[in-house]
Amino acid sequence: MAKHVTIRKGLDVPIKGKPEKQVEELQPPEIFALKPTDFHGVRPKVIAKPGTKVKVGSVVYHNKFHPEVKFTSPVSGEVTEIVRGEKRKILEIRIKSDGAFDAEAVDIPDPAAADEAAIKEVLLTSGLWPLIVQRPFGVIPAPDDKPDAVFVSLFNSAPMAADLDFVLKDQLEDLKMGAEIIHKLTGKSIHFGLSNASDASMYKHLPHAEFNTFKGPHPAGNVGTQMNKIRPINKGEKFWTLKAQDLALIGRYFRTKELNPSRIVAFTGSELKKRFYASVLPGASLKSVIDKHKTQDNIRIISGDVLTGKKLTENAFISFQHDMLSVIPEGDYYEFFGWAKPGFNKFSVSKTYFSWLFPGKKYRLDTNYHGGPRAYVVTGEYEKVCPIDIYPQQLVKACLIQDIDKMEELGIYEVIEEDMALCEFVCTSKTEVQKILREALDMLREELS
Repeated sequence: MAKHVTIRKGLDVPIKGKPEKQVEELQPPEIFALKPTDFHGVRPKVIAKPGTKVKVGSVVYHNKFHPEVKFTSPVSGEVTEIVRGEKRKILEIRIKSDGAFDAEAVDIPDPAAADEAAIKEVLLTSGLWPLIVQRPFGVIPAPDDKPDAVFVSLFNSAPMAADLDFVLKDQLEDLKMGAEIIHKLTGKSIHFGLSNASDASMYKHLPHAEFNTFKGPHPAGNVGTQMNKIRPINKGEKFWTLKAQDLALIGRYFRTKELNPSRIVAFTGSELKKRFYASVLPGASLKSVIDKHKTQDNIRIISGDVLTGKKLTENAFISFQHDMLSVIPEGDYYEFFGWAKPGFNKFSVSKTYFSWLFPGKKYRLDTNYHGGPRAYVVTGEYEKVCPIDIYPQQLVKACLIQDIDKMEELGIYEVIEEDMALCEFVCTSKTEVQKILREALDMLREELS
């Protein structure tokens, strides 16, 4: 039975830069990069060395822990470079596109006749298996894992996020096929999360669907929030989550028999002269697009949203999981006595500035901390923006001291970084909540493996 849930705790960050509802056509870039660092728990084994010719769907690397989980090229061309970091950690595998987009020949079974094993083999071979994220821990599921539930959010409540009704309006047939494929793979119905502002009639024909409606501020659109309110995860259970466009991507592959891993990406942020949507392949270099539309040079380019995204280098290779690119001002400045000014153009959650007198106002926010790290104090701010039924500040403390029993008692299986991103945003102590949580999740996963 459908539920209608009102989220009262949370925060819609009032930042300028939402994209206009128009899709631009971009010239495909020449250089692409696959980044193993996009995935937690993956230790890459490179198959395509520099100089190797690849096609769309060619295996570039696989996971040493699960060799069946493959990561494939989004373009045809040649592997040109493997970029390494400290201790020779692989950061990027760069591919120069030949512009032909020749694809590997594959035998895709008829979806109506395909069984679970055949579907799994197609997803693993094509490199689409990593689109699935398993809770707890936010990792790629092992090929032999079976989920206890499947969740897909049909709206995104993050700052400047894409309007998924607009993005998905031409992908409904792919969504239907994707839902059929995931149902055959898992045997489960899919919990779809709708916004109270969504056009629910768009999705009424999705098969094997259980719809639930959510109203309220961010993080209402996060699957973690939706899981907590609909079907909380317990220790020992495994849930699968997919982004809506990724579900459509899987459906498109089975429907058309052609691998096209492109997504509609939202180009957002106050430092872009023009903000729009465009079809982009994962790992594409978007440097030329940013250079064309940026308002200034001193900017922060973020793959993803401003709360959870990753800072990009000068080449701006978009990450595998992200469907938005955020461009905001860099905050590398010091403001003398900034806290003592009235701050009519500054946003403050705690009403430090007089800007709270202007509800609904949008701000040109930058990356400045407006202060440095300090003692970790209990303020009650986390609880105001975390709608999940946990004690967020106590959980972070348990993570800091790596107390496994306490972490489990306080609900660490319920969350990954995105679920506590707002806690970091409002933190008076400037604590890196997401980093602390990820380190604790990785430690706990290793202990349990």
